[in-house]
Amino acid sequence: MSWDRKGGPRIAFLGTGAQGASIGADFALAGLDVTFIEQWPDHVNAIRENGITVNLPTRTINAKVPALHLCQVAEVKEPFDIVFLVVKAYDTKWACQLIEPVLAPDGLVVGLQNGMTHEDIAGIVGRERTIGAVIEIASNMFTPGVTTRQNDHNESWFALGALDPKTQPRVEAVAELLRNSGTVEVTDDIRSAKWMKLVVNAAELIPSAIINLPLADAARAPGMLEVMRAAGYEAMQAALADGSKIVPIIGMPPVTTNHPERYVDQIFEEVLKTFSREDTLTTSLQDWRKGRKAEVQEVNGWVVDILRAHGRSSPVNQRVMDVAFDIEAGKLEAHPDNSKLLIEAYEAVADHC
Repeated sequence: MSWDRKGGPRIAFLGTGAQGASIGADFALAGLDVTFIEQWPDHVNAIRENGITVNLPTRTINAKVPALHLCQVAEVKEPFDIVFLVVKAYDTKWACQLIEPVLAPDGLVVGLQNGMTHEDIAGIVGRERTIGAVIEIASNMFTPGVTTRQNDHNESWFALGALDPKTQPRVEAVAELLRNSGTVEVTDDIRSAKWMKLVVNAAELIPSAIINLPLADAARAPGMLEVMRAAGYEAMQAALADGSKIVPIIGMPPVTTNHPERYVDQIFEEVLKTFSREDTLTTSLQDWRKGRKAEVQEVNGWVVDILRAHGRSSPVNQRVMDVAFDIEAGKLEAHPDNSKLLIEAYEAVADHC
């Protein structure tokens, strides 16, 4: 491996928003060779001037990190050994096309993202250079150069796994690097692990954003916990239909139930208990408040498409998508009153059960 050389691997974080910036800061403070590559010009300029500041629950850290604008990737002379991809799921393909020319021949791209992006990565850089990942951290960023991470290292969790079995022996070396930022598990079934994360994302991300509330408040809103769980149940049905196994994630104990819906409840409860705070906004709601689109198609849409391919419907996720797209089109505003639109879909399903 090229990073066996003295000084360790050359690492890039492509996408240094709330999540990528905080993890990359940990790497920099650990003395690793890290470069940030970012599409927000003001953010790059702020990092260059003041470093990256990470506000953690009980402390604040600051790291000086080289930061490149996207247009400067073409100026990179020495290839990267590892690229941590922390862009939105819908940006995966173009981001991989951007970085592939400066990825070492035996380099690796690690997709620290929501959604089933690992196949998109592999389609650009090759399966042998792709590592799938699951990430569970609550963060937010609204100011250039400053990120707020609501989970310190003891509450941050990752899973890593190669797509190509021949690459799997290399995953532990990447995991050791990532342990500078939290707990890391290596799995030989990253596809199932990513499906389990998508299950809980389908339940929490867009439904809570639609009603414009922090995740904890959304789960307490009348009727919404049932809606969110129902979206998760459909997602679990899609995961199983797609050949996924029910596997433990986010540090949960081995699966002890053969009841898929009960396991959805357990994952969701763990996220609410350990990985979110009273004011935690999902990444989707943050996107909307910034005027950006959210990962609607890449999460809830994935569920709809997979079940449709198996001749089955997913009415709750479909309604979530429809309402979300109306919000993104400006036909509707994210508001607590939207809960009734989602509850109607859930009740229609419940009436037929």
